[in-house]
Formats: sequence, structure tokens, C-alpha cells
Amino acid sequence: MKVFVIAGEPSGDKLGSALMAGLNHLVPDVTYEGIGGPMMQAQGMESLFPMQELSLMGIAEILPKYRHLKRRIRQTADAIIAAKPDVLITIDSPDFCLRVARLVKAGSDIRTVHYVAPTVWAWRAGRAAKMAQVIDQVLALFPFEPPFMEAEGMRCDFVGHPVAAEAPVTPVEIQTFASVNGLAKDKKTIVVLPGSRRSEIERLSETFLQAIEDTDLSDKQIIIPTLPHLRDRVTDLFKPLLEGTGGVIVDGAGLGAKDAARERLVAMAVADVALAASGTVSLELAAARTPMVIAYDMNWLSRQIISRMLLTDTVTLVNLVSETRVVPEFIGRDCQPKPITATLLDSISTPDEQLAALDLTMERLGRGGDAPGLRAARAVLSGLS
Repeated sequence: MKVFVIAGEPSGDKLGSALMAGLNHLVPDVTYEGIGGPMMQAQGMESLFPMQELSLMGIAEILPKYRHLKRRIRQTADAIIAAKPDVLITIDSPDFCLRVARLVKAGSDIRTVHYVAPTVWAWRAGRAAKMAQVIDQVLALFPFEPPFMEAEGMRCDFVGHPVAAEAPVTPVEIQTFASVNGLAKDKKTIVVLPGSRRSEIERLSETFLQAIEDTDLSDKQIIIPTLPHLRDRVTDLFKPLLEGTGGVIVDGAGLGAKDAARERLVAMAVADVALAASGTVSLELAAARTPMVIAYDMNWLSRQIISRMLLTDTVTLVNLVSETRVVPEFIGRDCQPKPITATLLDSISTPDEQLAALDLTMERLGRGGDAPGLRAARAVLSGLS
């Protein structure tokens, strides 16, 4: 069996690696070509060109690199058509992957599978119809996604979310983390997660800082997980809070990717409550069984556009997966310190309803079942039969 796989981001490299491991387990003679990072390459693929070329092509970077991107799209499509694989699997990165798939479909009858459904349930519903022109099958991370894809004629398989495959944090891990970082057992702990991009951290920091400073918890302490290249900026922005509570920043510096991700999960599990930007971080907090308050704001123009396009009454994934609305969220103009402060205190004092929704979320995302990569591999093989 011959498979061509494309990933353009580190998260896609991780998904692709797990999928390839699943295929290797199920199909002994499988071979790979494609584009990917070190994790996919470790599973037996030589990358056509460095994946980092695609990782760097965000919105702000596309225009100056447009010609180069077009050449890479054409080069990749030509390589796929020449290789004649049994299946082309594209992973996230739709700006690149779907353009490649369009050229492949125009020049061949190769089956196309896209891993990670677009968020058509939240906004821009027309993307599913556009995708259906070039994609035969979608592998979905969330159980509520298949109907949206199937309505446009694509096969769609829910294969589980990688966060549900994480081993639960143990009491020993929590005790060790607290000891190493000098955290007191008799203080309430708040984990602060203001985002993974410098721009959003700077935009949210003042609101987050004020909301936590205004809590009347005299015995609170703070943990802020971040990335090594953002540590200095996070320290500057949250310095008054860190100095006032004896808080700590953890950034995974010096650790491998797997250990750094585990440190982040344990940091969440130590806390009594989280204040977090919206995004997949709510699923990490669900895996850590940490009640949360979600808050997010954007610039004025983006707020106006997105508020008019949004198709759901919540943007928090835990609320969507659990089919509840128990995780409080403060989005856009509602992202204000005073109500956030009150809700943080409520979440600490009455966590049970949230904890039930967090457990239900992990169950629905596949915790306790087969690994998502193996489920994804089975779905790909089923589509070929």
C-alpha cells in the first residue's frame, strides 16, 4: 500500500505520526511519501521539502511568499500524481492542502482524505461544500462534526481527539510539581492561560491581571504555563500578579516536546480553577479536570465581522462536546474584569457541575477507547475497501 501524507504544522505532524503508526500496525507493507516534520519522518517518510516552509505561511506572511507557495503547491501535486498513491491524506493546513487536493483531483482519480474538519459548525458554513469538490473523506476530531460533512456528500468518520488519549494526571505528579515549584498546599491555585501568540497575550493580559487581582482570595497563588520564547514577555505583563502571589511560570524549556506537554497538563491539574483564552485549551483543562472560566477579545474590526458570522451560542469546546453550557465564557465586549472575577470565585466554590461536564467531554472524545491514530488508520482503510 502506498500513502502520500501532507502536514504543514507541528500539530499536524503529531496527528500524522499517530495515523502512520496506526497504518504501520494494520498494514505491514505500507510505504509513505509526502511532507511532514520529525515525528512523521520517524514513522518512515522522507519529506519532499521542509515542513517549516508551510508552518511559516500564516496570513501575514502569505503575500510576500505567494509565488513560492504556488510553486510548492504545484510541485506537491505533480509529485502525488506521479507517485500514484492509493490515498492522499492531507492534515489541517487547508490553505495549502486543499489547493493541492484540487490539482490532484483535476489530474487523477486518487482518493483524498482530509484529517481535521473545518469549523463549519461555528462560522463560514460554505467551506464544507467547497471542500466536497476535492475531498472524498474527512477524519473528524469531534463527534458532532460528521453530519455537517456528510450533508455535502463527503464520508466523515469521528476518530477521537488526541487530548483524550493523554493519561490522567496522577496525585504523585501533582505533589511533585507543587514541591518543585514551591506551591503551598493551603492556598487556592489559579492557572492563567492567556494564549499562545504574543498578540493575544498582550491584548488579554490587562483584563486577566485585573480579574485575578480583584479576587478576594488572600491566599491565592498563580501558575502561568507558556512557551520559552514568550516567557520574558509574559513575565513583564504579569509581573505585579506574580510578585504579589508568589506565582510561577512554567515554559517547558530544556524538555522534549512530550515532556513539555506533560508539564503543562500537570500545571493545569494542580490548579483549583483556570482563567483561559478560548480555544483547544479548554479540552486540555478538561483532561486535567480543572474547572475554568473562558475569556477572549479581539480587535474591533475582527469582533464586528466574527460576531455577525458566528453560528453557535458558545465558542467553548467543552460546552459543545458535552452539550451543556456550564463553562462560563466572556467573549468580545463581555470580556471585562468584574464579571470574570465573580465567576472565578463561583467556579472554585461550586465546581461539581463543571467537573461532570469535563468528564463527559473526555468520554465523548474517546478516552478509554482505541487511540485516535489507530481509529483514523482504520477509517482510511475502510474508505479504500
